[in-house]
Amino acid sequence: MLDHLIKGATVVDGTGGPAYVADVGIQGGRITFPPPGAAARTTEDATGLVLAPGFVDPHTHYDAQLFWDPYATPSMNHGVTTVAGGNCGFTLAPLHPDRPEDADYTRRMMSKVEGMALKALEEGVDWSWSSFGEYLDALEGRIAVNAGFMVGHCALRRYVMGADAVGGRPTEAQLAEMTALLKEAMEAGAWGLSTTQSATHSDGDGAPVASRHAAPDELIALAKAVGEHEGTQIEAILAGCLDQFSDAEIDLFVEMSAAAGRPLNWNVLTIDAAVPERVPRQLTASERARRSGGRIVALTMPILTPMNMSLGTFCALNLIPGWGEVLGLPVPERIARLRDPEVRAEMLRRADSKEAGVFRRLADFGRYVIGDTYSRENEGLTGRVVEDIAAERGQDPFQCLVEICANDDLRTVLWPMPTDNDPASWALRRETWDHEDVLLGGSDAGAHLDRMCGAPYTTRFLGDCLRGRKLVPLERAVKMLSDDPARLFGLRERGRIAEGFHADLVLFDPGRIDAGPATLVHDLPGDSPRLDSRAVGVVSVRVNGVETVRDDEVTGAVPGRVLRSGRDTRTVGTR
Repeated sequence: MLDHLIKGATVVDGTGGPAYVADVGIQGGRITFPPPGAAARTTEDATGLVLAPGFVDPHTHYDAQLFWDPYATPSMNHGVTTVAGGNCGFTLAPLHPDRPEDADYTRRMMSKVEGMALKALEEGVDWSWSSFGEYLDALEGRIAVNAGFMVGHCALRRYVMGADAVGGRPTEAQLAEMTALLKEAMEAGAWGLSTTQSATHSDGDGAPVASRHAAPDELIALAKAVGEHEGTQIEAILAGCLDQFSDAEIDLFVEMSAAAGRPLNWNVLTIDAAVPERVPRQLTASERARRSGGRIVALTMPILTPMNMSLGTFCALNLIPGWGEVLGLPVPERIARLRDPEVRAEMLRRADSKEAGVFRRLADFGRYVIGDTYSRENEGLTGRVVEDIAAERGQDPFQCLVEICANDDLRTVLWPMPTDNDPASWALRRETWDHEDVLLGGSDAGAHLDRMCGAPYTTRFLGDCLRGRKLVPLERAVKMLSDDPARLFGLRERGRIAEGFHADLVLFDPGRIDAGPATLVHDLPGDSPRLDSRAVGVVSVRVNGVETVRDDEVTGAVPGRVLRSGRDTRTVGTR
């Protein structure tokens, strides 16, 4: 007898092949196609609904959140059944057992660089592990989604080098110890190595994070270690990921992937028709890797992820060259500096310079929309465009924005309107998705919690494909969200609806599938805020055959598994 039978569903199986109507059974957590009349303990009629494989999010930061939120919300609500964590060089393990202060350093670093609430990290995680394997064991049996994790370069460096990890270079013996620690983590199930050399990544003290101090020989040595274990990968971030790679960065990526004999993925490929040279330059890394025995995969988002800004708290505006010096001042002094016309002029000059890279997109302050306000002077401004307010007041847009924020002691929430929402940019996205080394992803789900909400990219993309721009057919869209990332990571028997595969499934209404607007909620430990988004049209989500979501409400079941390299992933070659 089947455990569950889904009758009459329109099956979009993840292969990209045509949809078909079928009955799909679940037995022992696996998919089966039963004969007519097969008995089942429970049955549901799925006529008119689409049954797809559970989606795989290739770039998340749920490393901490899963401890207080085993449901990985809102990702699971939007059909995601497998998440890849431990990205960008940042993980909660390993932690040196003789240095309890390392946990505090890690918490402050994650709070700064990944926008996780410090109080949530302190109150929602028990920090009882030392080794990476112990960290994975702490999650086993208590999560609703499947989750696999890279091991972060910053944690490896901190474990071996202590405080010298920031600013120092390892000795030969320390590099050997670091390599051994990486191998130990992979033997315990880590999916491979993640690292960053991005200029935007600083720790809780404001210093460049540990992995930014690594020379190429260190990165190559660690990459070679990755290649010695089954089912592993590399994930890496460089400064050029935000705009355009330098020749040296391309060389480094290619050498790392070739040394490991494993794919290397990076994020995020920003596609904007106003900068037509960016995509071909970024994909040069992939083309050169193919010729050198490696593979470089670019992650790109299929939606425009709304991200709020503020002059009062750390956000992307702080990353514009020269802006951090002003926005890091105490609030009264910051307001005084921002009101200085010469300071504003210099800030705008820096924001519009070549060195600002992709952050130049944030400098069109007339296109900002005012969000939440907190003063009587700003009543009635919520939802209005700065350009219109500035015209009424006879001010330039940046001056107008500063005065509005100053009225709220800089607490005003700002929403920049995207500059790449034009038909030409969407056409360029559609063209770029055809590249063999471009993969959908880069949600950062679990990070930057009060600033952005990328987790709903799956449902919003499907809704756009079905009822919006219709850039790709539904069958291909589902493949891009499920089978493609599953194949990149070598996930065993996941990513498709096929006989004997794990029953990771999402059932949705094609006429309604979508994501609701991002709203601020206070549901983290310590009453800390985050942005959330409701799923629209998702009827059911199943992980390993067990229902975890019904009509956008979690069921409380925790059938997810910690997916470990080798056991749950197979090696994906580069040729």
